[in-house]
Amino acid sequence: MSNIKQEEHKECRLKYFPVMMFAIVMGISGLTISFQKAKEFIGLPSWVPYYMEYLSLGLFGIIALVYIIKLLVYPSEVAAEWKHPVRINFFSAISISMLMLAIITRHDYPAMGSWFWYAGAAMHTFMTLYTITFWISHNQEINHSNPAWFIPIVGNVLVPVGGVGLASHSVLMYYFSVGLFFWIILLGIILNRIIFHHQLAQKFLPTLFIMLAPPAVAFIAYFKLYHSVDVFAHFLYSIALFFTFMLAFMSPKFFGIKYAISWWAFIFPLAAMSIASMLMYHKMQDSFNLYMSYTMVTVATIMTLLVLAQTIIHIIKKEICIDE
Repeated sequence: MSNIKQEEHKECRLKYFPVMMFAIVMGISGLTISFQKAKEFIGLPSWVPYYMEYLSLGLFGIIALVYIIKLLVYPSEVAAEWKHPVRINFFSAISISMLMLAIITRHDYPAMGSWFWYAGAAMHTFMTLYTITFWISHNQEINHSNPAWFIPIVGNVLVPVGGVGLASHSVLMYYFSVGLFFWIILLGIILNRIIFHHQLAQKFLPTLFIMLAPPAVAFIAYFKLYHSVDVFAHFLYSIALFFTFMLAFMSPKFFGIKYAISWWAFIFPLAAMSIASMLMYHKMQDSFNLYMSYTMVTVATIMTLLVLAQTIIHIIKKEICIDE
């Protein structure tokens, strides 16, 4: 009987292995890029981003392999996630992860970095067009809107960050423009839902941090495209700074939240803001940006360790597979 129960547990863990697990790769990869910039700009020891690079690649390989096995064994469960109004957005976490791995590996393994970028950009293009078509073809409930909607559409602003030298300026500007345009639209929709309709469920409160990512990543992309910090760059960074302060002010609301995979939504935006702050300090040599850089790198690191510890604990307790 015990062997049967063990097999059932294994099947459960595979059957309900969520696509949201790729948010872990997003978080760890974001922190890795943050450490790479910290080595360059604020003197972080080089061994830290070196080992984080391989951790990011390893996590992506493991999670991708498990999800492919789930696709082969339980295709109906993957189809159910694909049709789910919230979970469909996290399929774009796969392409975002590949785009981030392209940034991470481009220096040490340029061929691998190029492959990750082209594959990630192609998949994200499909996800953007599919998601917009899905929204247009099926009426959406206002209560289904949440910050995760940013991932498949606004995630386009990440494409230029690793694409310089791999695609023309016009192609990269296309992705930057699409992401920025829909950021403004979706931000209005999501704020309308949160302010005038039902509040986010407690387990999805961490996704509020996703609102920090678009302006921070847009600033990084704009800097990569034009290598300058002009008025528009200052605007993007200042909006990101506002969301950072707002989320810090709201921090009491995040204490006591029951663990869920959505906790990984904390990490990538914090890492993006740390990178933006380091780039701003590099160009402006402003002490405020230096303090922000140290603060954001520290906060992103601590949050990653806390979320990673909780994730490991819940995997050991076999609670990750629960279909919530």
